[in-house]
Amino acid sequence: MRAIWTGAIGFGLVNIPVKIYSAVQSSSLDLDMLDRKDKSNIRYKRVNESTGKEVKWENIVKGYLLKDKYVILEDTDFEEASPEKNKMINLHSFVKMDEIDSIYFDTPYYLEPQKGGTKAYQLLLKALDKSKTAGLGSFVMRNVEHLVIVKPYENMLLLNKIRFEEEIRSTDDLTLPGSTRLKKEEMDMALQLIKQHSQPFDISKYKNEYTSELLKIIKQKAKGKHTSIRRMKVENTKSTDLLNKLKASLA
Repeated sequence: MRAIWTGAIGFGLVNIPVKIYSAVQSSSLDLDMLDRKDKSNIRYKRVNESTGKEVKWENIVKGYLLKDKYVILEDTDFEEASPEKNKMINLHSFVKMDEIDSIYFDTPYYLEPQKGGTKAYQLLLKALDKSKTAGLGSFVMRNVEHLVIVKPYENMLLLNKIRFEEEIRSTDDLTLPGSTRLKKEEMDMALQLIKQHSQPFDISKYKNEYTSELLKIIKQKAKGKHTSIRRMKVENTKSTDLLNKLKASLA
């Protein structure tokens, strides 16, 4: 693994030097885009909209459109916006994990202590574990500010990006059900069905089955075999059939 950010965690007046590593990887197949005619790879080019000519990376800058005019931003401008957050993950409060709704959770990262930071790293890890809390803070990575929590995970510290409240869309435009009258028998059976299939959470039981099935098709096609197309039609349960469907589920 390669570190994608280097800096420090601010824990009161204690600074813990750390490196950040991505904790996740894609389980999807790496598919290339090809020209159907000759199977040549499709490449993307960075093209000047006015001239149509390709632009080299070193000549590309970032700009913000303000009052019909672009303002160009240099690397120093991004650092100047918040120099401390470019190098520090300041934990400004500590919260209980069950207080954070799952809608706010985003990408997880591993935190590794740098030279000289092992003891302070262990202290924060054990203190969070003992207090059953997570540190809430923010920092800047790749010119974007991230709200994060730092929590214990398998004898190490895990950083989890969480979304800002302003990033969560309103539900006002959705057509949601109002107060629907449910029969007691329907509710009893629904609860019985949940109880019947309740079990401790075990992530190891679940695999990316779609990727495995897709890979089988790829291997069959490589051998010149044609795959049969399986059609599936989902029949939505009508209100009048709800009770019968619940009974059948419990059978």
